[in-house]
Amino acid sequence: MQHFHVLTRRGFLDRSFKIGMGVALSTLVDIPLVVKRALAEGNIGLNGKKLLFIFLRGANDGLNSLIPIADSAYATSRPNIGIPVDAIDYTQSGPCDFWTTGSGPTFPTADKAIRLGNGFAALHPSLRFLAPVYNAGDLALIHRVAYPNQNRSHFDSQNYWESAAPNNNLVKDGIFYRAMVQSGLANTNALTGVSIQSALPYSLRGSAAAMTNLTDPTRYNLLGVPNNTQGNYKADNAIRAANQFPFPNKLNRDLLNLQYGNLTETLAIFAGIDFSEIGNTFRDDTPGGTDADAPYYLFPTTDAKNGGGAYHTTGSPALPDPNKFVVDKGAYGFFTNLKAAALILNKTDAIVAGTEFGSFDTHQTQITSAANRVSGTHANLLRRIGWAMYALQKYFTIYGRKNNAPSSAAKANWNDLVVITLSEFGRTSIENGSIGTDHAEAGAMFVAGGGVNGYNKGSPHSGVYGCSPNDVFNNQTIPWVAGGSGSMFGASGRYVKRAVDYRSVLGKLIRDHLGATQNQLNQIIPGYTVAGERLQNGGTSSIDGVPIFGELPIV
Repeated sequence: MQHFHVLTRRGFLDRSFKIGMGVALSTLVDIPLVVKRALAEGNIGLNGKKLLFIFLRGANDGLNSLIPIADSAYATSRPNIGIPVDAIDYTQSGPCDFWTTGSGPTFPTADKAIRLGNGFAALHPSLRFLAPVYNAGDLALIHRVAYPNQNRSHFDSQNYWESAAPNNNLVKDGIFYRAMVQSGLANTNALTGVSIQSALPYSLRGSAAAMTNLTDPTRYNLLGVPNNTQGNYKADNAIRAANQFPFPNKLNRDLLNLQYGNLTETLAIFAGIDFSEIGNTFRDDTPGGTDADAPYYLFPTTDAKNGGGAYHTTGSPALPDPNKFVVDKGAYGFFTNLKAAALILNKTDAIVAGTEFGSFDTHQTQITSAANRVSGTHANLLRRIGWAMYALQKYFTIYGRKNNAPSSAAKANWNDLVVITLSEFGRTSIENGSIGTDHAEAGAMFVAGGGVNGYNKGSPHSGVYGCSPNDVFNNQTIPWVAGGSGSMFGASGRYVKRAVDYRSVLGKLIRDHLGATQNQLNQIIPGYTVAGERLQNGGTSSIDGVPIFGELPIV
Protein backbone atom coordinates (compact mmCIF):
# COMPACT_ATOMS: atom_id res chain seq x y z
CA MET A 1 0.00 0.00 0.00
CA GLN A 2 1.28 3.45 -0.86
CA HIS A 3 1.33 5.99 1.95
CA PHE A 4 0.92 9.72 1.51
CA HIS A 5 1.73 12.75 3.62
CA VAL A 6 -1.56 14.57 3.50
CA LEU A 7 -3.46 17.36 5.16
CA THR A 8 -5.53 15.66 7.84
CA ARG A 9 -7.80 16.49 10.67
CA ARG A 10 -6.91 13.40 12.63
CA GLY A 11 -7.16 11.49 9.37
CA PHE A 12 -9.76 11.72 6.61
CA LEU A 13 -11.72 8.89 8.21
CA ASP A 14 -11.22 9.58 11.89
CA ARG A 15 -12.32 6.82 14.22
CA SER A 16 -11.99 8.83 17.41
CA PHE A 17 -15.36 10.54 17.50
CA LYS A 18 -17.35 9.57 20.57
CA ILE A 19 -20.89 10.56 19.62
CA GLY A 20 -22.31 7.43 18.07
CA MET A 21 -21.06 7.40 14.48
CA GLY A 22 -19.21 4.19 13.77
CA VAL A 23 -16.81 5.83 11.31
CA ALA A 24 -17.19 9.61 11.36
CA LEU A 25 -16.02 11.92 8.66
CA SER A 26 -13.66 14.12 10.68
CA THR A 27 -12.04 15.64 7.64
CA LEU A 28 -10.41 18.89 6.76
CA VAL A 29 -13.07 21.09 8.24
CA ASP A 30 -13.91 22.72 11.55
CA ILE A 31 -17.53 21.56 11.86
CA PRO A 32 -18.74 20.86 15.39
CA LEU A 33 -20.91 17.76 15.35
CA VAL A 34 -22.61 18.62 18.63
CA VAL A 35 -22.07 22.30 19.34
CA LYS A 36 -23.29 23.92 16.10
CA ARG A 37 -23.86 27.42 17.29
CA ALA A 38 -22.22 30.81 17.35
CA LEU A 39 -21.47 31.86 20.90
CA ALA A 40 -22.76 35.30 21.78
CA GLU A 41 -19.90 36.29 24.07
CA GLY A 42 -16.20 36.90 23.67
CA ASN A 43 -13.94 38.09 20.88
CA ILE A 44 -11.87 34.99 20.09
CA GLY A 45 -11.23 35.16 16.36
CA LEU A 46 -12.99 38.51 16.06
CA ASN A 47 -10.35 40.86 17.47
CA GLY A 48 -7.64 39.83 14.99
CA LYS A 49 -5.41 38.37 17.71
CA LYS A 50 -3.57 35.10 17.11
CA LEU A 51 -1.37 32.63 18.95
CA LEU A 52 1.55 30.49 17.77
CA PHE A 53 2.75 27.65 20.02
CA ILE A 54 6.03 25.71 19.96
CA PHE A 55 6.19 22.58 22.08
CA LEU A 56 9.70 21.71 23.27
CA ARG A 57 9.33 17.94 23.61
CA GLY A 58 11.48 16.15 26.14
CA ALA A 59 11.60 18.79 28.91
CA ASN A 60 13.84 21.80 28.36
CA ASP A 61 16.46 22.56 31.00
CA GLY A 62 15.14 25.87 32.30
CA LEU A 63 18.11 26.43 34.60
CA ASN A 64 20.53 26.48 31.68
CA SER A 65 18.15 28.58 29.57
CA LEU A 66 16.97 31.33 31.93
CA ILE A 67 19.90 31.15 34.35
CA PRO A 68 19.69 32.35 37.98
CA ILE A 69 23.26 33.53 37.61
CA ALA A 70 23.32 35.43 40.91
CA ASP A 71 22.31 32.33 42.88
CA SER A 72 25.49 30.83 44.28
CA ALA A 73 23.86 27.39 44.24
CA TYR A 74 23.75 27.43 40.44
CA ALA A 75 27.52 27.16 39.94
CA THR A 76 28.08 24.73 42.78
CA SER A 77 25.27 22.42 41.67
CA ARG A 78 26.43 22.35 38.06
CA PRO A 79 30.22 22.32 38.17
CA ASN A 80 30.51 20.79 34.69
CA ILE A 81 27.45 21.93 32.75
CA GLY A 82 26.79 25.32 34.35
CA ILE A 83 27.31 28.27 32.01
CA PRO A 84 30.30 30.38 33.15
CA VAL A 85 30.02 34.07 33.96
CA ASP A 86 31.76 36.89 32.15
CA ALA A 87 33.85 39.65 33.69
CA ILE A 88 30.83 41.93 34.00
CA ASP A 89 28.47 42.97 36.75
CA TYR A 90 25.40 40.74 36.48
CA THR A 91 23.60 42.80 39.13
CA GLN A 92 23.51 45.83 36.82
CA SER A 93 20.07 46.75 35.54
CA GLY A 94 19.27 47.77 31.98
CA PRO A 95 18.81 46.12 28.58
CA CYS A 96 19.97 42.64 27.72
CA ASP A 97 23.53 42.48 26.39
CA PHE A 98 23.73 41.84 22.66
CA TRP A 99 27.03 41.60 20.86
CA THR A 100 27.05 43.32 17.50
CA THR A 101 29.57 44.42 14.94
CA GLY A 102 28.56 47.06 12.48
CA SER A 103 24.91 47.63 11.72
CA GLY A 104 23.42 44.17 12.29
CA PRO A 105 23.30 41.20 14.65
CA THR A 106 26.41 39.05 14.60
CA PHE A 107 27.79 35.92 16.13
CA PRO A 108 29.96 36.61 19.18
CA THR A 109 32.75 34.34 20.20
CA ALA A 110 31.61 34.86 23.79
CA ASP A 111 31.01 31.65 25.70
CA LYS A 112 29.62 33.29 28.81
CA ALA A 113 26.15 33.82 30.25
CA ILE A 114 24.42 36.86 28.74
CA ARG A 115 23.44 39.55 31.23
CA LEU A 116 19.68 40.09 31.11
CA GLY A 117 19.62 43.34 33.02
CA ASN A 118 17.14 42.45 35.77
CA GLY A 119 20.00 42.26 38.27
CA PHE A 120 19.77 38.52 38.86
CA ALA A 121 19.20 36.39 35.74
CA ALA A 122 21.11 35.63 32.56
CA LEU A 123 20.59 33.86 29.24
CA HIS A 124 22.47 30.93 27.76
CA PRO A 125 24.75 32.37 25.02
CA SER A 126 22.93 30.27 22.40
CA LEU A 127 19.82 32.36 23.13
CA ARG A 128 21.56 35.58 22.08
CA PHE A 129 18.96 36.35 19.41
CA LEU A 130 16.36 36.67 22.13
CA ALA A 131 18.20 39.86 23.11
CA PRO A 132 16.81 42.16 20.37
CA VAL A 133 13.29 40.80 20.99
CA TYR A 134 13.77 41.34 24.74
CA ASN A 135 15.21 44.83 24.33
CA ALA A 136 12.24 45.82 22.16
CA GLY A 137 10.02 44.99 25.13
CA ASP A 138 8.42 42.12 23.23
CA LEU A 139 9.54 39.17 25.36
CA ALA A 140 8.47 37.79 28.72
CA LEU A 141 10.78 35.20 30.31
CA ILE A 142 8.98 33.18 32.98
CA HIS A 143 10.75 30.87 35.42
CA ARG A 144 9.52 28.40 38.04
CA VAL A 145 6.59 27.22 35.88
CA ALA A 146 4.89 23.89 36.67
CA TYR A 147 1.64 22.53 38.13
CA PRO A 148 0.58 20.94 41.47
CA ASN A 149 1.90 17.46 42.22
CA GLN A 150 4.14 17.53 39.17
CA ASN A 151 4.20 14.29 37.20
CA ARG A 152 7.67 13.43 35.85
CA SER A 153 6.50 11.12 33.07
CA HIS A 154 7.06 12.68 29.64
CA PHE A 155 3.91 11.19 28.18
CA ASP A 156 1.59 12.10 31.06
CA SER A 157 2.98 15.57 31.66
CA GLN A 158 2.86 16.53 27.99
CA ASN A 159 -0.79 15.47 27.96
CA TYR A 160 -1.50 17.53 31.09
CA TRP A 161 0.10 20.64 29.60
CA GLU A 162 -1.94 20.22 26.43
CA SER A 163 -5.22 19.36 28.11
CA ALA A 164 -4.75 22.03 30.83
CA ALA A 165 -5.99 19.43 33.31
CA PRO A 166 -2.98 18.24 35.32
CA ASN A 167 -3.18 14.77 36.83
CA ASN A 168 -6.57 14.20 35.24
CA ASN A 169 -6.58 11.40 32.68
CA LEU A 170 -10.33 11.67 32.07
CA VAL A 171 -10.00 14.88 30.07
CA LYS A 172 -9.56 13.83 26.46
CA ASP A 173 -9.60 17.14 24.62
CA GLY A 174 -7.06 19.94 24.40
CA ILE A 175 -6.85 23.51 25.60
CA PHE A 176 -6.60 25.12 22.15
CA TYR A 177 -9.34 22.88 20.82
CA ARG A 178 -11.67 24.07 23.58
CA ALA A 179 -10.72 27.68 22.87
CA MET A 180 -11.61 27.23 19.20
CA VAL A 181 -14.98 25.67 20.07
CA GLN A 182 -15.67 28.56 22.47
CA SER A 183 -14.91 31.01 19.66
CA GLY A 184 -18.12 29.91 17.96
CA LEU A 185 -16.28 29.99 14.63
CA ALA A 186 -15.51 26.30 14.26
CA ASN A 187 -18.80 25.69 12.44
CA THR A 188 -18.39 28.53 9.95
CA ASN A 189 -14.67 29.07 9.35
CA ALA A 190 -12.71 26.56 7.33
CA LEU A 191 -9.68 27.14 9.58
CA THR A 192 -9.45 27.95 13.27
CA GLY A 193 -6.70 25.77 14.80
CA VAL A 194 -3.81 24.35 12.76
CA SER A 195 -0.70 22.32 13.60
CA ILE A 196 2.23 21.55 11.33
CA GLN A 197 3.91 18.38 12.58
CA SER A 198 3.73 14.60 12.28
CA ALA A 199 0.32 14.29 13.97
CA LEU A 200 -2.38 16.48 15.45
CA PRO A 201 -1.23 17.40 18.99
CA TYR A 202 -3.33 16.76 22.06
CA SER A 203 -3.86 20.51 22.49
CA LEU A 204 -5.97 20.62 19.29
CA ARG A 205 -7.84 17.32 19.69
CA GLY A 206 -11.50 17.01 20.55
CA SER A 207 -14.70 15.23 19.61
CA ALA A 208 -17.01 18.13 18.78
CA ALA A 209 -14.94 19.82 16.09
CA ALA A 210 -12.00 18.79 13.93
CA MET A 211 -8.84 20.86 13.76
CA THR A 212 -6.27 20.78 10.95
CA ASN A 213 -2.88 19.08 10.87
CA LEU A 214 -0.40 19.33 7.98
CA THR A 215 2.21 16.61 7.97
CA ASP A 216 3.88 18.10 4.91
CA PRO A 217 2.86 21.63 3.89
CA THR A 218 3.98 21.08 0.30
CA ARG A 219 1.74 17.99 -0.16
CA TYR A 220 -1.34 19.14 1.59
CA ASN A 221 -4.21 17.87 -0.52
CA LEU A 222 -6.65 15.04 0.08
CA LEU A 223 -4.82 12.47 -2.05
CA GLY A 224 -1.32 13.79 -1.32
CA VAL A 225 -1.16 15.22 -4.82
CA PRO A 226 1.12 18.14 -5.69
CA ASN A 227 -0.15 21.68 -5.40
CA ASN A 228 -0.63 22.38 -9.10
CA THR A 229 -3.56 22.91 -11.46
CA GLN A 230 -3.87 19.29 -12.53
CA GLY A 231 -3.53 17.90 -9.00
CA ASN A 232 -6.02 20.33 -7.51
CA TYR A 233 -8.51 19.63 -10.30
CA LYS A 234 -8.29 15.91 -9.63
CA ALA A 235 -8.78 16.22 -5.87
CA ASP A 236 -11.55 18.79 -6.09
CA ASN A 237 -13.50 16.68 -8.57
CA ALA A 238 -13.22 13.71 -6.22
CA ILE A 239 -14.74 15.79 -3.42
CA ARG A 240 -17.57 17.02 -5.62
CA ALA A 241 -18.33 13.52 -6.79
CA ALA A 242 -18.44 12.20 -3.24
CA ASN A 243 -20.78 15.00 -2.26
CA GLN A 244 -23.33 13.77 -4.80
CA PHE A 245 -23.65 10.39 -3.15
CA PRO A 246 -27.28 10.00 -2.05
CA PHE A 247 -26.89 9.76 1.70
CA PRO A 248 -30.25 9.18 3.41
CA ASN A 249 -31.21 11.63 6.12
CA LYS A 250 -30.53 9.14 8.88
CA LEU A 251 -26.88 9.21 7.89
CA ASN A 252 -26.64 12.97 8.43
CA ARG A 253 -26.53 14.04 4.81
CA ASP A 254 -26.81 17.75 5.71
CA LEU A 255 -23.84 17.45 8.03
CA LEU A 256 -21.77 15.60 5.43
CA ASN A 257 -22.67 18.13 2.74
CA LEU A 258 -21.52 20.93 5.04
CA GLN A 259 -18.29 19.10 5.80
CA TYR A 260 -17.55 18.52 2.14
CA GLY A 261 -18.23 22.18 1.42
CA ASN A 262 -15.75 23.36 4.02
CA LEU A 263 -13.29 20.68 2.93
CA THR A 264 -13.23 22.21 -0.54
CA GLU A 265 -12.87 25.70 0.95
CA THR A 266 -9.96 24.59 3.15
CA LEU A 267 -8.09 23.04 0.25
CA ALA A 268 -8.60 26.20 -1.80
CA ILE A 269 -7.13 28.29 1.03
CA PHE A 270 -3.95 26.22 1.18
CA ALA A 271 -3.68 26.16 -2.60
CA GLY A 272 -3.18 29.93 -2.41
CA ILE A 273 -0.19 29.74 -0.06
CA ASP A 274 3.29 29.02 -1.36
CA PHE A 275 4.78 26.60 1.16
CA SER A 276 7.58 25.57 -1.20
CA GLU A 277 11.31 26.04 -0.74
CA ILE A 278 11.28 28.39 -3.71
CA GLY A 279 8.75 30.48 -1.82
CA ASN A 280 11.07 30.83 1.18
CA THR A 281 12.18 34.34 0.25
CA PHE A 282 11.66 36.06 3.61
CA ARG A 283 14.71 37.99 4.79
CA ASP A 284 15.69 40.26 7.63
CA ASP A 285 15.71 44.00 6.95
CA THR A 286 19.22 44.59 8.35
CA PRO A 287 22.62 43.19 7.38
CA GLY A 288 23.41 40.07 9.32
CA GLY A 289 27.11 39.60 9.74
CA THR A 290 30.54 40.88 10.54
CA ASP A 291 31.41 41.53 6.90
CA ALA A 292 28.32 43.53 6.00
CA ASP A 293 26.54 40.39 4.84
CA ALA A 294 23.26 40.82 3.05
CA PRO A 295 20.20 40.26 5.25
CA TYR A 296 19.76 36.71 6.47
CA TYR A 297 16.83 34.47 5.61
CA LEU A 298 14.36 34.40 8.48
CA PHE A 299 13.55 30.70 8.10
CA PRO A 300 16.79 28.69 7.69
CA THR A 301 15.70 25.60 5.76
CA THR A 302 18.87 24.86 3.75
CA ASP A 303 22.60 25.51 4.13
CA ALA A 304 22.35 28.36 1.64
CA LYS A 305 19.62 30.02 3.74
CA ASN A 306 21.24 29.41 7.12
CA GLY A 307 22.66 32.67 8.43
CA GLY A 308 25.89 33.76 6.81
CA GLY A 309 26.33 30.42 5.09
CA ALA A 310 25.18 31.99 1.85
CA TYR A 311 27.94 34.60 1.99
CA HIS A 312 30.91 32.69 3.42
CA THR A 313 32.37 29.46 2.11
CA THR A 314 35.05 27.08 3.26
CA GLY A 315 36.89 24.05 1.93
CA SER A 316 37.37 22.70 -1.56
CA PRO A 317 34.98 22.44 -3.20
CA ALA A 318 33.63 25.57 -1.55
CA LEU A 319 30.70 24.93 0.76
CA PRO A 320 28.73 27.24 3.08
CA ASP A 321 30.73 27.94 6.23
CA PRO A 322 28.97 26.20 9.16
CA ASN A 323 30.57 28.64 11.59
CA LYS A 324 28.30 31.29 10.10
CA PHE A 325 25.06 29.32 10.52
CA VAL A 326 22.41 30.70 12.86
CA VAL A 327 21.08 27.20 13.67
CA ASP A 328 22.34 23.64 13.45
CA LYS A 329 21.68 21.75 10.21
CA GLY A 330 19.26 19.43 12.00
CA ALA A 331 16.87 22.37 12.49
CA TYR A 332 15.74 22.65 8.87
CA GLY A 333 12.61 20.52 9.30
CA PHE A 334 11.51 22.57 12.30
CA PHE A 335 11.97 25.87 10.46
CA THR A 336 10.08 24.52 7.45
CA ASN A 337 7.16 23.82 9.77
CA LEU A 338 7.55 27.12 11.63
CA LYS A 339 7.46 29.00 8.33
CA ALA A 340 4.25 27.20 7.41
CA ALA A 341 2.66 28.12 10.75
CA ALA A 342 3.65 31.75 10.28
CA LEU A 343 2.28 31.82 6.73
CA ILE A 344 -1.03 30.32 7.84
CA LEU A 345 -1.51 32.86 10.63
CA ASN A 346 -0.50 35.68 8.31
CA LYS A 347 -2.50 34.65 5.25
CA THR A 348 -5.68 33.07 6.65
CA ASP A 349 -8.31 33.51 9.33
CA ALA A 350 -6.74 30.79 11.50
CA ILE A 351 -6.52 31.82 15.15
CA VAL A 352 -4.05 29.30 16.59
CA ALA A 353 -1.19 27.51 14.84
CA GLY A 354 1.91 25.75 16.03
CA THR A 355 4.54 23.08 15.76
CA GLU A 356 7.10 21.21 17.85
CA PHE A 357 10.60 19.84 18.05
CA GLY A 358 12.21 17.41 20.45
CA SER A 359 15.48 16.01 21.86
CA PHE A 360 15.27 18.03 25.08
CA ASP A 361 15.54 14.88 27.23
CA THR A 362 19.20 15.56 27.96
CA HIS A 363 20.09 12.83 30.46
CA GLN A 364 23.61 12.63 29.12
CA THR A 365 26.07 14.71 27.12
CA GLN A 366 23.96 17.83 27.47
CA ILE A 367 27.12 19.77 26.60
CA THR A 368 30.09 18.87 24.43
CA SER A 369 32.44 18.66 27.43
CA ALA A 370 33.22 20.39 30.70
CA ALA A 371 35.81 22.37 28.76
CA ASN A 372 33.22 23.41 26.19
CA ARG A 373 29.95 24.04 27.97
CA VAL A 374 28.25 26.24 25.40
CA SER A 375 28.07 23.78 22.51
CA GLY A 376 26.44 20.42 22.06
CA THR A 377 22.88 19.10 22.12
CA HIS A 378 21.23 21.62 24.41
CA ALA A 379 23.06 24.60 22.96
CA ASN A 380 21.87 23.67 19.46
CA LEU A 381 18.28 23.36 20.64
CA LEU A 382 18.43 26.76 22.32
CA ARG A 383 19.83 28.35 19.17
CA ARG A 384 16.64 27.22 17.44
CA ILE A 385 14.47 28.89 20.10
CA GLY A 386 16.40 32.15 19.99
CA TRP A 387 16.40 32.43 16.22
CA ALA A 388 12.74 31.34 15.98
CA MET A 389 11.57 34.18 18.22
CA TYR A 390 13.73 36.71 16.38
CA ALA A 391 12.60 35.42 12.99
CA LEU A 392 8.91 35.57 13.90
CA GLN A 393 9.27 39.11 15.21
CA LYS A 394 10.91 40.18 11.96
CA TYR A 395 8.57 38.18 9.69
CA PHE A 396 5.36 39.62 11.12
CA THR A 397 6.87 43.11 11.34
CA ILE A 398 8.22 43.16 7.77
CA TYR A 399 5.77 40.91 5.94
CA GLY A 400 2.65 41.14 8.09
CA ARG A 401 -0.24 43.56 7.81
CA LYS A 402 0.70 47.17 8.37
CA ASN A 403 -1.48 49.12 10.75
CA ASN A 404 -3.00 51.19 7.93
CA ALA A 405 -3.25 48.38 5.38
CA PRO A 406 -6.61 47.55 3.78
CA SER A 407 -8.46 44.45 4.91
CA SER A 408 -7.38 42.60 1.77
CA ALA A 409 -3.73 42.79 2.79
CA ALA A 410 -1.91 40.22 4.91
CA LYS A 411 -4.02 39.42 7.93
CA ALA A 412 -1.65 39.61 10.89
CA ASN A 413 1.18 41.69 12.25
CA TRP A 414 3.53 41.38 15.21
CA ASN A 415 1.15 43.27 17.50
CA ASP A 416 -1.60 40.74 16.73
CA LEU A 417 0.53 37.75 17.67
CA VAL A 418 1.67 35.98 20.81
CA VAL A 419 4.27 33.20 20.54
CA ILE A 420 4.62 30.76 23.42
CA THR A 421 6.83 27.79 24.23
CA LEU A 422 5.56 24.78 26.14
CA SER A 423 7.61 22.01 27.76
CA GLU A 424 6.43 19.31 30.13
CA PHE A 425 8.78 19.96 33.08
CA GLY A 426 12.24 21.19 34.01
CA ARG A 427 15.48 19.36 34.78
CA THR A 428 17.22 18.52 38.05
CA SER A 429 19.08 21.34 39.75
CA ILE A 430 22.11 19.14 40.31
CA GLU A 431 23.79 17.70 37.23
CA ASN A 432 24.07 13.93 36.98
CA GLY A 433 27.16 11.79 36.42
CA SER A 434 26.67 11.69 32.64
CA ILE A 435 27.13 15.42 32.04
CA GLY A 436 23.38 15.81 31.85
CA THR A 437 20.24 16.37 33.88
CA ASP A 438 17.21 14.28 34.83
CA HIS A 439 13.46 14.81 35.12
CA ALA A 440 12.41 17.45 37.62
CA GLU A 441 9.61 19.95 38.25
CA ALA A 442 9.47 23.67 37.43
CA GLY A 443 10.98 25.01 34.23
CA ALA A 444 10.89 28.10 32.01
CA MET A 445 8.48 29.52 29.42
CA PHE A 446 9.13 32.10 26.69
CA VAL A 447 6.30 34.43 25.62
CA ALA A 448 6.85 36.90 22.77
CA GLY A 449 4.73 39.35 20.80
CA GLY A 450 4.22 43.01 20.07
CA GLY A 451 1.63 43.26 22.81
CA VAL A 452 3.70 41.48 25.45
CA ASN A 453 4.66 43.49 28.55
CA GLY A 454 8.41 43.14 28.46
CA TYR A 455 11.43 45.26 29.15
CA ASN A 456 10.99 49.04 29.38
CA LYS A 457 7.28 49.12 28.51
CA GLY A 458 6.34 51.21 31.50
CA SER A 459 5.69 48.25 33.78
CA PRO A 460 7.37 47.86 37.19
CA HIS A 461 9.26 44.81 36.02
CA SER A 462 11.97 44.03 33.50
CA GLY A 463 10.29 41.34 31.43
CA VAL A 464 11.72 38.57 33.62
CA TYR A 465 9.15 36.85 35.82
CA GLY A 466 9.88 34.36 38.58
CA CYS A 467 13.67 34.74 38.52
CA SER A 468 14.41 37.55 40.92
CA PRO A 469 14.72 37.95 44.71
CA ASN A 470 12.24 40.84 44.41
CA ASP A 471 9.29 39.19 42.68
CA VAL A 472 5.89 40.49 43.82
CA PHE A 473 2.74 39.94 41.72
CA ASN A 474 -0.92 40.05 42.83
CA ASN A 475 0.38 41.05 46.29
CA GLN A 476 2.10 37.68 46.44
CA THR A 477 5.76 37.91 47.45
CA ILE A 478 7.52 34.77 46.29
CA PRO A 479 11.18 35.68 45.87
CA TRP A 480 13.83 33.52 44.27
CA VAL A 481 15.78 32.44 47.34
CA ALA A 482 19.46 31.81 46.69
CA GLY A 483 21.67 29.19 48.29
CA GLY A 484 21.71 25.47 48.98
CA SER A 485 18.31 25.46 50.68
CA GLY A 486 16.70 27.99 48.37
CA SER A 487 14.46 27.95 45.32
CA MET A 488 16.60 25.56 43.28
CA PHE A 489 15.89 22.88 45.90
CA GLY A 490 12.44 23.92 47.12
CA ALA A 491 10.69 20.80 45.78
CA SER A 492 11.75 17.47 47.27
CA GLY A 493 15.11 19.00 48.15
CA ARG A 494 16.40 18.66 44.57
CA TYR A 495 14.06 20.42 42.15
CA VAL A 496 13.11 24.00 41.34
CA LYS A 497 9.89 24.73 43.21
CA ARG A 498 7.08 26.25 41.21
CA ALA A 499 5.85 29.78 41.72
CA VAL A 500 3.80 29.97 38.49
CA ASP A 501 1.14 27.57 37.25
CA TYR A 502 1.33 27.17 33.47
CA ARG A 503 -2.47 27.37 33.31
CA SER A 504 -2.30 30.91 34.68
CA VAL A 505 -0.01 31.88 31.79
CA LEU A 506 -2.24 30.26 29.16
CA GLY A 507 -5.39 31.57 30.80
CA LYS A 508 -4.12 35.14 30.82
CA LEU A 509 -3.28 34.89 27.11
CA ILE A 510 -6.55 33.23 26.09
CA ARG A 511 -8.65 35.84 27.91
CA ASP A 512 -6.67 39.07 27.61
CA HIS A 513 -5.01 38.44 24.24
CA LEU A 514 -7.30 36.15 22.24
CA GLY A 515 -10.39 37.76 23.74
CA ALA A 516 -12.24 35.08 25.72
CA THR A 517 -14.61 36.14 28.46
CA GLN A 518 -13.98 34.92 31.99
CA ASN A 519 -16.95 32.58 31.63
CA GLN A 520 -15.45 31.11 28.49
CA LEU A 521 -12.05 30.76 30.14
CA ASN A 522 -13.63 28.86 33.02
CA GLN A 523 -14.79 26.28 30.47
CA ILE A 524 -11.55 26.27 28.48
CA ILE A 525 -9.48 25.71 31.64
CA PRO A 526 -11.71 23.98 34.22
CA GLY A 527 -9.28 24.67 37.08
CA TYR A 528 -10.11 28.36 36.91
CA THR A 529 -13.43 27.60 38.58
CA VAL A 530 -11.73 26.00 41.59
CA ALA A 531 -11.06 28.77 44.10
CA GLY A 532 -8.41 26.80 45.98
CA GLU A 533 -6.26 26.43 42.86
CA ARG A 534 -5.46 30.19 43.01
CA LEU A 535 -4.86 30.34 39.25
CA GLN A 536 -6.16 33.86 38.74
CA ASN A 537 -5.30 35.92 41.81
CA GLY A 538 -2.57 33.85 43.40
CA GLY A 539 -2.13 32.56 46.92
CA THR A 540 -1.43 29.20 48.48
CA SER A 541 -2.70 26.32 46.39
CA SER A 542 -5.10 24.05 48.23
CA ILE A 543 -3.87 21.16 46.09
CA ASP A 544 -0.35 20.95 47.48
CA GLY A 545 0.11 23.96 49.77
CA VAL A 546 2.52 25.81 47.46
CA PRO A 547 2.27 29.62 47.14
CA ILE A 548 1.89 30.80 43.52
CA PHE A 549 1.62 34.20 41.83
CA GLY A 550 -1.57 33.62 39.86
CA GLU A 551 -1.80 35.50 36.57
CA LEU A 552 1.23 37.55 35.60
CA PRO A 553 0.90 40.91 33.78
CA ILE A 554 2.49 39.54 30.59
CA VAL A 555 -0.10 41.18 28.30
